[in-house]
Amino acid sequence: MRILLADRQNLVREALSAFFEAAGLSIAAQCSSLTELHLALVAEPYDLALIDSGIAGAEEIAQLKAAFPEVKIAVLVSSPNRDLIEAAFRAGAIGVIPKTLSGSTTLAAIHRLLAGARYDPTDRDMPIMTNTYALTRRELDVLRGLFAGKSNKEIGRDLELQEVTVKLHVKTLSRKLGAKNRTHAAMIARNEGMV
Repeated sequence: MRILLADRQNLVREALSAFFEAAGLSIAAQCSSLTELHLALVAEPYDLALIDSGIAGAEEIAQLKAAFPEVKIAVLVSSPNRDLIEAAFRAGAIGVIPKTLSGSTTLAAIHRLLAGARYDPTDRDMPIMTNTYALTRRELDVLRGLFAGKSNKEIGRDLELQEVTVKLHVKTLSRKLGAKNRTHAAMIARNEGMV
């Protein structure tokens, strides 16, 4: 898989490249401007272009998508907000990746994008990979509550969920983790670096 990375900051490009390399994914090319990005896309085909929102806004993304319809585009953002995310999707991006995501979540997002699936960081029910476990964001939220020693009622209040829904999430995440009970689930979460 050929990945193109476009970010204005050298440090960000170098760090992401090293991170992806260590995870078995290589960055085929790097760009630091919209002009370099356009030239790279003209020169060679790429499976995925990761583009910093500072290099290309919604209008530029739409133009790139029109010129290179076969390339999957994901937008890298420092702080996502709903308007920015919706504008990116309307422009033709298939994903928005906050630079604040954990390493495992970033890798899961990249794999989703390479497979042609959409990645929306605000979708609370989107499955993400945390080590070998496929927990949804909502299940991770509940797991964090368990780790903090909160009751189902307290977790429900924090997440604006019914207590019965929290119970269902606890049951499902415990099954996915292979946990015998809430305490065991919290221990697994700590040992696996999920909380």
